[in-house]
Amino acid sequence: MPEIRHQPVAPTRARWLAPGDAIEAHRHDDHQLVYAAGGVLTVTTDAGSWIAPATRAIWVPAGTVHAHQAHGELELHLVGLPPGEGPPGWDRPTVVGAGALLRELILAYTREPHDDGPARRRLRAVLLDRLAAAPREPLHLPAPADERLRALCAILCDDPADGRTLAALGWQVGASERTLARLFRADLGMTFPQWRARLRLHRAAVLLAEGAAVTAVAHACGWSSASAFIDAFRRTFGHTPGAHRASAPAARTPAAASPAARNSVAGPGAAGVG
Repeated sequence: MPEIRHQPVAPTRARWLAPGDAIEAHRHDDHQLVYAAGGVLTVTTDAGSWIAPATRAIWVPAGTVHAHQAHGELELHLVGLPPGEGPPGWDRPTVVGAGALLRELILAYTREPHDDGPARRRLRAVLLDRLAAAPREPLHLPAPADERLRALCAILCDDPADGRTLAALGWQVGASERTLARLFRADLGMTFPQWRARLRLHRAAVLLAEGAAVTAVAHACGWSSASAFIDAFRRTFGHTPGAHRASAPAARTPAAASPAARNSVAGPGAAGVG
């Protein structure tokens, strides 16, 4: 297995990521709040993946081995926080709603200079207050541990539009419908239809961020019609698929928005500091 990079201090910074750019698996001794202005960001651990468009942020607890992936161009804002700070009980990655005030606090805190003066400490205190009050959202796609469940989930990840029943998929992976239904509840904490619906929504958000048309995304992800897809997407993300990219606030960090900053990011798939 590749060695997991250990970066004790979680950085506080803003950086541009091009479509497809990744920050490979690593861990910090600090907590980290991750926010992407524009595009869609996924954070992946052994326990699954969490997805965040520009209306969401992701909390990554200290010590969690995680990787970042950009879908569409995005400005990544990272807020590192000491282990003693942060909302009590947030001991696993969590997606939170990033309302206008929380977004502005994250953007302000990740701007230079990164001193530790009184004004910056007050800003961090308000940011933490708003973070604790932010709504937590079920945008986690859990990863299975059972071998039969992994095989089934891999089939659907390869083709989210696959509409076969659990019984038909079970025949392919060598497990009964009853066994698989039990495994979904015990291993993933949800039913098979719930997991498949969440997979489809994750894939749809990624495809939209990468520029795919709404109708094409609906077809690729298994919805019977574009209208059914639009309704499901709106209920989950709070806006329509057509507004998905437009909902991202414009970048406000002059240094990060400069051509030099854009050119400084690593190429697709390369490791970076996160």
